[in-house]
Amino acid sequence: MKRILSPALIALASLALAHPSRGETRIEKTLRLEPGGEFRLETDLGAVTLTGGTEDGAHVIITSRRKDLEELLRFRFEEGSHSVTITAKKRHSLGWFSNLRDHVQYEIRVPVDTRLAIETSGGGIKVSGTRGQARLETSGGGIDVRNVDGDLEAHTSGGGIKLRELKGRIRVDTSGGGVEAASIDGPIHAQSSGGSIELERVTGDIDAETSGGGIRLIEAGGRVRADTSGGGIQATFARGNSRGGTLETSGGGIDVALDPSVDLAIEASGNSVKTDLPLRVRGEISRGSLSGELGRGGNTLKMHTSGGSVRIQGL
Repeated sequence: MKRILSPALIALASLALAHPSRGETRIEKTLRLEPGGEFRLETDLGAVTLTGGTEDGAHVIITSRRKDLEELLRFRFEEGSHSVTITAKKRHSLGWFSNLRDHVQYEIRVPVDTRLAIETSGGGIKVSGTRGQARLETSGGGIDVRNVDGDLEAHTSGGGIKLRELKGRIRVDTSGGGVEAASIDGPIHAQSSGGSIELERVTGDIDAETSGGGIRLIEAGGRVRADTSGGGIQATFARGNSRGGTLETSGGGIDVALDPSVDLAIEASGNSVKTDLPLRVRGEISRGSLSGELGRGGNTLKMHTSGGSVRIQGL
């Protein structure tokens, strides 16, 4: 029996033939790079995932799920034994390409001992398993860094920042989310205008500032400066930490836990101040302020809130 296609089915078939679906397009390269060198990437589109490995060379896979890569970006690859540079500039104004940002993906593997400089305006950045200085910047997503030994600078205006098991001097800031960090061996500067800050087990000094949420510090191992206008502050100092610091908020209360055996000078003010530590109080006692010494005194820990109370307790 002969079947007759309806006009609607004929139209759909014609449309499919005129605009065939495109599969994934892919560029794969292995570029010369010895351990101790530098890898640089600057791209107008794409999320980036980079890991450190034991083999020499930079192995790069770039994929696009919707459009041909060569239609989206103009690539330049430069290689040498001590450095690799990849530059990818958009061929068109983003306009109707803007929804493709998350569909371009870089997967990169470099020697463990590699310095990094990565910049993208079209996606997030993930880095793990490297040893060397790293500079990361994106305006299109979050930043996630794990198991990296080396100084880190990271900036994003498009998402949050997550850090785990890092060693070195850390400086990060975001206007698109919060900052979370744990197991940091070294000092950290963390700044956010878009969310809260939570730092856990930082051995070095802490400088944390946000206008977008609260600040939570767990087992702070060094001197602390914490400043927020967007929430309260919770800070637990590691045992033996007598470095002191300044905690200040206009957006909530302050809760602090200290090792009662350390030597510190304490200055606290707020709507009310309470403590269960054996302080030697200096001057007059009032409901909203406290000045005293823990142990033999020493470095000063100053706490002030105009938006709540202060509570100080022992670990």
